Amino acid sequence: MTTNLTPTPDGPGLHVAKPSSYAPATGSYVCGGCDATAAAHGDADVWALVQDYTASHGPAHTREGQR
Repeated sequence: MTTNLTPTPDGPGLHVAKPSSYAPATGSYVCGGCDATAAAHGDADVWALVQDYTASHGPAHTREGQR
C-alpha cells in the first residue's frame, strides 16, 4: 500500500522526496495560512523551497499567530 503525501488545500504542508542518493529531490508545499503553493525539482531547488516554506509560510504563520 502506498500513501500519497502530496500536500493539498485540504491537507496543507510540505513534502520532500529523494528516492536514492543518485536521484534528484522533488518537493512541494501548500500553505494552510495563505494558500500559497510551490513545487521544485532538483536538490538545490528543493533546498530553496524548504527554506521558503519555513521562513514565509507554514511555520511562519504559526509564529505570527503567537506574537
